[in-house]
Amino acid sequence: MRRTLRAARAAYVAGLAPGEGARLEAALAAVLDANLGPGPVAVYRACGDEIDPGGLARPLLYPRVTRDSPLTFHYAGAASLVPGALGIPEPAADAPVAVPTIILVPLIAVDARGHRLGQGGGYYDRTLALLRGSGQVFAIGVAWDVQRVEELPADAWDAPLDTLATPSGWHSFTR
Repeated sequence: MRRTLRAARAAYVAGLAPGEGARLEAALAAVLDANLGPGPVAVYRACGDEIDPGGLARPLLYPRVTRDSPLTFHYAGAASLVPGALGIPEPAADAPVAVPTIILVPLIAVDARGHRLGQGGGYYDRTLALLRGSGQVFAIGVAWDVQRVEELPADAWDAPLDTLATPSGWHSFTR
């Protein structure tokens, strides 16, 4: 399923007209800026054909990965990120740590109930479980509109999203 949905996302992005991807990412940033509340916001550095949520007009937290552990979040600029343990750009180890109240979550696909299909490592599921257990955190899936699907399988440990942001708008889920 991951392979098929990754291929669909890649084909969509490859088929965008020149400049269309940047226009859609700017539309996503406008949707997020209009809907995000106050508090520290965690984003991710887009890799490959993921949509990039980094165009927000506020200080941002980026995740650091430690294998088989929840993510930690650090204040950093996108230009200062370095390749991490999994080759994903992340803040330097000495970047200031913070606990986000809002997390923008990457995904391969998302369904109408807020279940997401991620990369398969469980990092965001572990992180959301930890943060939801110790306080308030709002998890927002971030995607191209083509990544919305009817239904995905979900396991008991899968952390559902609270809402979804795409270039076309802010989308609620049915539970």
